[in-house]
Amino acid sequence: MTDSHSSEEEAAEAKAAASPLTRIGEARWILVTAVSAVLYGMFTYGVSLWSGIVAMLALTSVAAFVPRRSVNRRVKLKAQREIRKMWPGTGMKVTVNALPTPCFVADGRGITRYVNAQAQSLYQGVKPGDPLSFSLRAPSLLEAFDRVCSTGRTERISWIEKVPTETWYEAHIAPIYMPGSNTAERSRSLPDFILVVIQDLTENRRLERMRSDFVANASHELRTPLASLTGFIETLQGPAKNDREAQDRFLSIMLDQAGRMRRLIDDILSLSRIELKAHVRPDSVVDLCEVVRHTSDALSPLARDLNVTIRLDVPDQAARVMGERDELIQVTENLIENALKYGSEGEFVDVSLSNRSDAVEAAGWELSVRDYGDGIPTEHLPRLTERFYRVDVESSRALKGTGLGLAIVKHILTRHRARLDVESEPGNGAVFKVRLPSIAEGEGAEEAASS
Repeated sequence: MTDSHSSEEEAAEAKAAASPLTRIGEARWILVTAVSAVLYGMFTYGVSLWSGIVAMLALTSVAAFVPRRSVNRRVKLKAQREIRKMWPGTGMKVTVNALPTPCFVADGRGITRYVNAQAQSLYQGVKPGDPLSFSLRAPSLLEAFDRVCSTGRTERISWIEKVPTETWYEAHIAPIYMPGSNTAERSRSLPDFILVVIQDLTENRRLERMRSDFVANASHELRTPLASLTGFIETLQGPAKNDREAQDRFLSIMLDQAGRMRRLIDDILSLSRIELKAHVRPDSVVDLCEVVRHTSDALSPLARDLNVTIRLDVPDQAARVMGERDELIQVTENLIENALKYGSEGEFVDVSLSNRSDAVEAAGWELSVRDYGDGIPTEHLPRLTERFYRVDVESSRALKGTGLGLAIVKHILTRHRARLDVESEPGNGAVFKVRLPSIAEGEGAEEAASS
């Protein structure tokens, strides 16, 4: 509505500028001078009245109907400048399209005038003509946009979005003035266009967090095995230097401590890699039935050593979900391995896969891992997925646990838009349930064929 209104105003202004009365008004001083000259000629040189009238009519006709080039050019240039302020030109569009980051071009009133391909892929449904706030809802960004409109200076801001995952963004907002506007006009009017360039800083921030977390966690968790290794080495170099029996015993303990350090480092690095791509959704099709059977077969030697039987209950048809196979195997392996180690007193571990749907949530596959061990006290359930949190520190270390297994599970499921539920009562074992959204028939067919 605003665009059509502006166009009508421009047409009315051009029409008024081209009317005969307007032209006569613009030439009024020339006509007054001509009338004075005719009257002077009539009284001084005896020029006839009819000759004077004919001369005045000729001058008035020329002033009314012959267009003056300077006025037309000024009107046309003004109309063209207004049109250029409304829609970006081809050169601006080509330049914005060449940028590798999402870019928006808006006018001074906050109306989107152009978006490049990267912005269209990141913000679905954005189109020129809509207010910029329809696509960019960050309050700090919109406030910075208003400041650029009022001050004409560039702004750089950053913000965090919490949903669906924690992501960091930075925006560079700059005014654009079309050629032909001078400094005085710029200070009094809105910018012709405003360029908003958005950069995703999530990967960089996660790398920074990964480094700091690795240093903090590694220094804390590796301190104990390092102290043990140092003490045993000093003992072997000193009092036990010639004691063969003590050397064998100490070397065996040192090997266990070194293995613990290796497992800690592997789990910390695995968790860091998962966190680094937590905001990137998987795009391949995975069969959960195949994942569960593969993991059960891989853990069957451990189950035999612990005298535990894994009982599988999986459907015959494929359980298709969008995910990354290696990560889903890691989730299933962690859950079943925990059930085998901490629920070995129950002699059985039940692993089932079922298709569930209800009125609240969309259809999805539910993976359930149940053990029949001692169970988990209720007060520990909310903290199970915290890093290095253990219900029983001694038993966890005795079973070669690092305290990172369920933290890894949580971050993988967050990336897959899945959910983990834990049900347990002391003495009745524990049930870990993973709910992953399923995909419809035909969806993801290309991915499945390529894989």
